[in-house]
Amino acid sequence: MATPAFADDEAVAWRLFVADHTSPTVSAIDLDDPEERWTFDLAGPAKLYSTADQALVIAVQSDNEQVDFLQSGLAIAKHGGHADIELSEPGHLGMIEGPRPFHVVNHSGSVAITFDRGGYASILEERAVLEGDLAEQMVPMNVAHHGFVADMGDYFVSSIATEEPMEEGKAPPRIGIGSFAADGTPMGEAHICTDLHGEAFSGSFLLAGCKEGVIAHDTTGGPDAFTMLPYPDNFPEDSTGFLLGAKAMQIFLGDYDGTSVVIVDPVTEPYFTRVELPFREVDFILDPADPRMAYIFTEDGSLHRLNMLSAQIEQSAQITQPYSMDGHWRDPRPRMSLAHDRLILTDPLEAALRVIDTQDLAEIETIAVEGIPYNVIAVGGSGLTH
Repeated sequence: MATPAFADDEAVAWRLFVADHTSPTVSAIDLDDPEERWTFDLAGPAKLYSTADQALVIAVQSDNEQVDFLQSGLAIAKHGGHADIELSEPGHLGMIEGPRPFHVVNHSGSVAITFDRGGYASILEERAVLEGDLAEQMVPMNVAHHGFVADMGDYFVSSIATEEPMEEGKAPPRIGIGSFAADGTPMGEAHICTDLHGEAFSGSFLLAGCKEGVIAHDTTGGPDAFTMLPYPDNFPEDSTGFLLGAKAMQIFLGDYDGTSVVIVDPVTEPYFTRVELPFREVDFILDPADPRMAYIFTEDGSLHRLNMLSAQIEQSAQITQPYSMDGHWRDPRPRMSLAHDRLILTDPLEAALRVIDTQDLAEIETIAVEGIPYNVIAVGGSGLTH
């Protein structure tokens, strides 16, 4: 329920949205009052995303060809030296359908959802969705493939796949990236990026992982401003396929060869700093409140705090039982989100959410949940209520 407040009260509120690994549900949980919960029924298990202002949660159900939109019930507006926060009930805003939705890219105040088997992306305006308007702008890709589209405002950046004939049921491989008008007309060259996978924004750059290196799009340089950042010669032979970008400084973190991560600076050579891990990486996350820090969970059940500036792991702690990376890529394994100075870690085998203090990596509490908790999104913050 909405929290009553008096004028100019200070409020801190965080909600967790948790998707189950096998059941078609998403649960919303008040982090400071875990008994306060809401449940949303979907068509199938979902991957969760939140938008930049945290008011919108997007639940992508790839195997059920549906995307649902949830209102987080938290609206934060910044005004000069303070922020206002408005609390209300979370709710279901509606859904769209299409052939195998997958990647979601939030940028320029819009949500771009790629439909792998449709050969297009649906662009929806965040503000409109929150008002119940789910009108979609369809942006074509060169062929149907597992890729992404990013809305840059005046143009769209899209992955490019081969147009060579493929065996029935086999997706065409990704071979490049480029910029396009809304009708699919190229706005510059097609740039080589074999096996393109993963994308992230930080500062003025959009990065995507490739076999040849990481390709960087300078958003200040026009639609055709792409540069390949090659992997250093002394790196093991592998590539980056998952990237995260920091919000408060221009830096990226990517995976690499399973047992290491790479810190990427897109403007300063050699661009990459590789950090070896004691065990294979399961998940990692950047800290929006302290952009120097990242947190990495490894298959032995340990959580590690990585200083992105020194490229050193400052502290590690055993949190759960081991979660081996052997087996199917969809096997339930822990995922993370951050609620300011609290890290939320799903523990699927224990049907629990573990709340960790980011300062000393000590467990603060365990929140029991039903089913097999998998993806988790923390939305919230602090502000004045009026």
